[in-house]
Amino acid sequence: MPDVKEKGWRNDAYAKVTGKAKYSDDLKFVNMLHAVPVYSDYVHAKLVQVHTAEAEASPGVVKVLTSRDVPGSNHFGQIIRDFRIFADDKIRYHGDVVAMVVAETRAQALQAAARVRIEAEPLPALLDAEEALRPDAILVHENHGSNIINTHHVRRGDIEKGFAVSELILERVYETQFIEHAYMEPEVSVCLPRPDGVMEVRGSMQHPFSTRRFVATCLGVPLAAVEVVGMPLGGGFGGKDDTAAIVCARTALAARLLNRPVKMAYSREWSIRESYKRHPYRVYYKMGLTRTGEIRAVQCKIIADGGAYCSVTPWVTWRSTVQCCGPYAVEHVHCDTWGVYTNNVVTGAMRGFGSPQMNFVIESIIEEAAAELGLPAIELRRRNMVRQGSVTITGQKLDNHTVSMEQVLDTVFQEIGYEKKLGCCSHGQGDGEELYGIGLAMSYRGVSLGAEGVDFCAAIINVQADGSVILDVGVHENGQGSETAMSLILAQELGIDLDVIHYKRSSTSTIPDSGTTVASRGTIMGGGAVALAARELKLKIAKLFAAELDCAPEEVRFVANQLIGKDEKKSLPFAEAIRRMFQMQQFPYALGVYRAPQVTWDEEIGQGNAYFTWVYGCQAVELTVNKTTGKVKLLNAVACHDVGKAINNTMLVGQFFGGMAMGTGYALHEDLNVVDGKISHGNLNRYHLPRALDLPEMKAVVVENYDAVSPTGAKSIGEPTNEIMAPAIANAIFHATGVRHYKLPIKITAQDSTKGGR
Repeated sequence: MPDVKEKGWRNDAYAKVTGKAKYSDDLKFVNMLHAVPVYSDYVHAKLVQVHTAEAEASPGVVKVLTSRDVPGSNHFGQIIRDFRIFADDKIRYHGDVVAMVVAETRAQALQAAARVRIEAEPLPALLDAEEALRPDAILVHENHGSNIINTHHVRRGDIEKGFAVSELILERVYETQFIEHAYMEPEVSVCLPRPDGVMEVRGSMQHPFSTRRFVATCLGVPLAAVEVVGMPLGGGFGGKDDTAAIVCARTALAARLLNRPVKMAYSREWSIRESYKRHPYRVYYKMGLTRTGEIRAVQCKIIADGGAYCSVTPWVTWRSTVQCCGPYAVEHVHCDTWGVYTNNVVTGAMRGFGSPQMNFVIESIIEEAAAELGLPAIELRRRNMVRQGSVTITGQKLDNHTVSMEQVLDTVFQEIGYEKKLGCCSHGQGDGEELYGIGLAMSYRGVSLGAEGVDFCAAIINVQADGSVILDVGVHENGQGSETAMSLILAQELGIDLDVIHYKRSSTSTIPDSGTTVASRGTIMGGGAVALAARELKLKIAKLFAAELDCAPEEVRFVANQLIGKDEKKSLPFAEAIRRMFQMQQFPYALGVYRAPQVTWDEEIGQGNAYFTWVYGCQAVELTVNKTTGKVKLLNAVACHDVGKAINNTMLVGQFFGGMAMGTGYALHEDLNVVDGKISHGNLNRYHLPRALDLPEMKAVVVENYDAVSPTGAKSIGEPTNEIMAPAIANAIFHATGVRHYKLPIKITAQDSTKGGR
C-alpha cells in the first residue's frame, strides 16, 4: 500500500477542485418546481391567519403551503417536539416560517412570496435568558408550563466546607455571544417522489437519519418510505442538523402533495435568519483556592439561551456541566445549569458543543487566580490538572487511557518558548505603540456522545469478484474528510491498495442508523466499525485459505495485496483469494459494528463515568494590541492535541488550523448583533469572520497515545482545536494590556490599552 498518511491523499479532492463534484443546488430534474419560505416581521405574536389567495393567483404559482397542509405532525424535534414545520399557533422568533410558496420558477416563487399576508397579534418579546427564569416571565411555549428547557447539576463534596478552607475566593460573571456557523453552502433540499412510493430526499444536511425522522414525521409515513441520500456538503460545523432537516421536510411535503420534484435553495439571508446558532452563555463562577494554589471549591451557575425551540440544548448544556471545571480535579463542586426558551434565534449544535463557552470561563479565571496569588499560571495549572488516575468532578477515574494533559501543556510551553516570552509582556506599560502579550489555555474533552445518547456505528465491506472493494459507513461526510479516513483505515487493515477501494456515499436505505456525525465521533466510531468489519472479513477469508498457507487462520497476514502464511514463502494474492471465494459460494462481505463502552450517569447529582475516553489539548498565542486603536494583531500560535493515533496527518493538521481560525473569530470578531430579537448582521458582508490577514502563523503539534478502547487507537480532533483559542487570546490580551475581559467578542478601547490594570 502506498504511504499516503503523510501525503494527504483525499478521495474527493479531484472532483472538488475541478468543479465536477455535484452539490445539492447543482441537481436539476425534469418538471422540477421551486419553493421559497415566507417569513413575517414579528418576533413574538399570536398567529391569526395566513392569507395566501393573492400569492396563489400569481403567475407560475402551483401552491402555497401552510401548517394546514401537513398530513403528519407539524411539530417535531430531536429531544422535545416543539419545532414547527410551519408556524401555527404563534410566531416565536423572527426566523419562523409561516408559509412556503411553490412555483414553476424560483423568480415566480419569490415574487409571489411578497404577496402572502400575515395577520397576527403582537406579543411582548422575551429576549433575556436570565429574565426567562423568573416566575412571572412571558412564556414562549405556554403548554410547556415554563421557559426552562432543561436543567443539569453536579454535586460533589461539600461546597461550604470547600469555601471555608479557601484563602482566596474569586467571583466573576462571564458572557458569550451568538455565533453563526458561516458554512459556504446555505441550506438546499431537492426531493423526488418515486414510483415505488418512497420519497427520495437529497440536501445539504449533516445527518441523513435525523433528516429522515423529520421528513417521515411531517409526511406521516414510516421511516422506510423515506430515503435520504447523502450529498457533498459545503460546510456544516454542527449547523446543518435541525434547520436543514426542516428545510428537507418542507420540500418533501411539497413534492408529495404535488407529485413533482421540488427544490428549495436558501439565500444567505434566509440561512442566517432561520438557522440555529451557538448558545450565548451567562456564567456566574465562584472559585476558592488555598494560598499555595490548590483549587478547593467551585460554584457555578450557567444560563444558556436556547432561543425559540429546544433543538439540542439539553445535550449541549450537559457537556458544559460535566466539564464545568475544565481539566482540573476539584474536590467540592456545585454546578447548576439551565437551558431556557426565549424569543431569540434558535440555538443548537456548533463545533465544540458547549465547551468553547466554558473553557473561556475556566481558563480566564485560572489565570486571574494565579495573578491574585502571585503564582505563575502554569504552576497553578500543574498543581490542579488531571493526571493518570485522577478522579473528575463527576467521580470518573481516568485510568483506562493515557492522561496526557501535562504532556500537551509541556509541549506547547517548550515549542513557543512560553516562559521567556511571558517575561516580555507589556502589562499595559511601555513607550511604544504596541503592547505585547502571550497567553495559553488548555482543556480536556469527553470523546463522542457519552451519556448524551446510545453510541454505536456500522460499516459494511463488500468485496467484488475482481478484488475491488465497496465501503459503506454510517458516518456522514461533512467536508471533514471522513470518507478518506475510513478508506485509509480499511486499506491498512486489509493490506490493499487505496485505488481498489470505492467509498459508497451512504443513504438511509443502505446502512443501519449509526447516529449523528457530531461530537468528534466520526473517526473513532466510524473508523472503529470499519476496523472491526475488516477483521471479521479477514478471519472469514483466512479460514478458507489457512490450510493452503500452512498456518492457523489467526496467523494469516494481509500485507501488500497478499495473504501471507507463517512462512513468508507461502502466499496468495488477495484478488485471487476473492475470486476463489466466489467459486466456493462464499461472499467476501462483512458488517462491522463498533459499540462504544458503556458509561454511567446519575442526572440528579451529576455523577458517573460521563465518557468512555477523553482527549487533551493546549494552545498558546502571541499578539500585540495597538495603544491608540485597540486593534489586536495575532502573531503566532501553537497548538498541541493528543489524537490517540493519526490517520491522515495532512487532514489532521487542517483540522487544527480550521479550529484555531474559528476560535479566533469567536474571541475577537464574530457577533450577530441581535437587536430586539432581529439579527442585524444578516449577511457575511456585515458578519465579521476572521480573514486570512487576521490569523497568526500557526503550528500544529500532534501527540499520539494509542487508545485501547478505540479499535484503531484513534480518538478525536474536530472540536478540541476550536474550544481553547478564545481563552488563549483573552489571556494574551490580559498580559498585554493588564485588562481582563469577561465578555466575547473582546472589544478593546484605547482606554483599555493604557489602563495597565483591571
